[in-house]
Amino acid sequence: MTALQSKVNTKVFEIIHAENYEEMSRIAAKRMIGLVKRKPNAVLGLATGSTPEGLYKLLIEDHKENGTSYKGVKTVNLDEYMGLDRNDKNSYFTFMREHLFNHIDVNLDNTNVPNGMATNMEEEAVRYENYIHEIGGVDLQILGIGHNGHIGFNEPGTSFESKTHVIELAERTREANARYFNSMDEVPTHAITMGIQSIMDSEEIILLASGASKAEAIKRLVCGEITEDFPASALRLHSKVTIIADEEALSLI
Repeated sequence: MTALQSKVNTKVFEIIHAENYEEMSRIAAKRMIGLVKRKPNAVLGLATGSTPEGLYKLLIEDHKENGTSYKGVKTVNLDEYMGLDRNDKNSYFTFMREHLFNHIDVNLDNTNVPNGMATNMEEEAVRYENYIHEIGGVDLQILGIGHNGHIGFNEPGTSFESKTHVIELAERTREANARYFNSMDEVPTHAITMGIQSIMDSEEIILLASGASKAEAIKRLVCGEITEDFPASALRLHSKVTIIADEEALSLI
C-alpha cells in the first residue's frame, strides 16, 4: 500500500493505493472501525452497491471476532430507489439489512434509509435532510463513484448546493444497475438522494473505487475541473476526503 497526495487547486486529496479490491475494503474497514471505537455514538453515512460490500463483510467479521459494538451508532444511507417496496430484494433498505445491519448489534431504529414509497416525496426529502442535522450530521460518509461522476444518485448537472431531493436517473446509471434486475424495464427511473451539499456537510468522506471501469472517473475527479457536470468534483472543495482505490481504478493517474 502506498499513499499519494494530489494537489488540486488549494485542495490536497489523500489517495491510498490498494493492491486490489480486498485491500481497498480492509483499509476502509480499519478506518471505520477506528472511528466507532473512538466515538461509539458516531453517525455513519453509508452507501450501497457492489463497491462497499467487502467493507461491510469485514465490519461483520470484526464485530463477531473482536466485539466492536454499534449499539450507540446511527446510520444514514445516501439514497433509495423510488417506487420499490422496502422489502423488495433490490431496495437499498433490504440491501443494508442483508449486507450489514442484521449481522451487527446496531439498533435498527437508528438505521435510516430514505423512504422511496413515501406519499409525498418532497416532504420525505425535507424530513430526511432535517433528520441528518438533528442527529448532529455525518461523521464519516462512504461514497462510491459512477462512470459519469455521480455520487449518491446526484447525476451530472445537479447543483453543488443541493440538499436531499428527488432525481431522475440517467440512462447510463440505470444501465449500470440493470444487472440487479430481471430487465431494464424493472429498473426504477427515479430515486431520492442526499444532495451534493448534504454530502459535503459530512465531517470526513471516504470514496472507494475498484476496477478499470472506474479509472476514467477517478482521473477526472483528481485531474479535471470542478464542475456540476461532474458531481464528484465538488469533493475537491472539501477539507477531508480520502480516496481508497485499487491499481486498476488508479491506472490513469
